[in-house]
Amino acid sequence: MNSIYKKFYRTFYSRTSYIPSKPLNKTLFPGDFFHIINGEMILLGNIFSSQIVDTKNVDFEHAIKLNTDSWKFSEGVTKPYSGRGTGNNAIDGIFEFSKQILAFESSGSFFFTSNEPEAVKIKNWSELQNELIIKLTQTYFSFRELYLITETASTSDWTLAISGSKNGELEIAIDTENFGLVDIFGHSSSKTIQSKDIEYYNRQPERKPSFFKAKKLVEQNETVQVFIDELIYQRTLLNKWGKDFYKYNLNTNHEHEAAILSNAQISILDLLPSNQLNPNTALLYFKWADASLDDIEKLFVNYGT
Repeated sequence: MNSIYKKFYRTFYSRTSYIPSKPLNKTLFPGDFFHIINGEMILLGNIFSSQIVDTKNVDFEHAIKLNTDSWKFSEGVTKPYSGRGTGNNAIDGIFEFSKQILAFESSGSFFFTSNEPEAVKIKNWSELQNELIIKLTQTYFSFRELYLITETASTSDWTLAISGSKNGELEIAIDTENFGLVDIFGHSSSKTIQSKDIEYYNRQPERKPSFFKAKKLVEQNETVQVFIDELIYQRTLLNKWGKDFYKYNLNTNHEHEAAILSNAQISILDLLPSNQLNPNTALLYFKWADASLDDIEKLFVNYGT
């Protein structure tokens, strides 16, 4: 069932450049750092609350207005009915209402709407990034992989519905007079009449920072080829040694081995001599990169299955 949310996460990132928290509606702050393990965000701490960085050296930018249109979107949803009607009850008598039916064409189809999106970010990240590499990999921790949130976004409210099958349906109504035939999905006064095969349906009525941008700690790719060339050279020497050491004919395929090593996903850190990675050399082997769609994929990988 976890994969049902994947389409929403990918589209959300493509439309807004932010990643939703996982699970949805999780409160996040700039400076939070985490791992992704078995498809879950495991928060490990915050660089400010843990005093890894002196807060006097941090410059935040608050209340950054975001493009409202980018924060309203859907995929695979149609509106087979949208209209107005009248009802009658013993207390209020005759009343008018607006009703809409949303039809979801497949599992994972979704409808998302929100209002007044804005962000908070670490404004002087470039001044902190090298210090953080040294502290997070050497002096405070010994991380080799890590995500660090540099920006969070929130909305005054948001509503999301995700279908669990190709026959998902949601019927909603609002009894506000003169509301017209505009969208009532996400309105604070709308009511759910009935739903069918809806996996997730939630309205968040308050501003909560549950969307983020992050940097991820990665190895410096620029130095990988140096290590691979050395590996190929060492393998050549090993083959020559093997022919002399073992008392039988050996047929080695140096070109094939060199091709495999050149395309291998090798970690530089596994090849470093003892004590070569230290606070003075950490910047040679680590850098920060933007979290992206590849990292969203990790949120939907469960290594236990």
